[in-house]
Amino acid sequence: MEIVYFEEIEVGRQRTKSPTYEVKKEEIIEFARRWDPRPFHVDEVAAASSVFGGLVACSAHIFSILSWFASRAEGRTASLAALGFDEVHIRHPVRPGDRLSCRITCLEKRESVSHHDRGIVRSRASLSNQHGEVVLSTVVTTLVAKRSR
Repeated sequence: MEIVYFEEIEVGRQRTKSPTYEVKKEEIIEFARRWDPRPFHVDEVAAASSVFGGLVACSAHIFSILSWFASRAEGRTASLAALGFDEVHIRHPVRPGDRLSCRITCLEKRESVSHHDRGIVRSRASLSNQHGEVVLSTVVTTLVAKRSR
């Protein structure tokens, strides 16, 4: 698996992580039963008459899928820690069968003053469905390792 270190991250460069992630109906229901058991997340009949018109994943679930891409997908960054998330937006609902892809664009980066083996990177991360609709976007600040010298 390719790991991208601080030195290899380019400001303005967009990276698409692969593979895609297919959201299953059972996964939506199981996640929501534990963390957000509202009818439009766990009950197909109730969801049909909701503002969504059908079953949808809860926002915590969608955010967890973003984390999955960050930690398991190809081209993962040599992250040491997430330092914060800003401007988190859920733009479209995620439905059963949606295939999500992840795109990350570096907005800025700087070397750590106190630790020379790492740097701080701010990036815009987004998840899009198979129709090209952005379902989640956020600006993430991450502590990233430098390559060992």
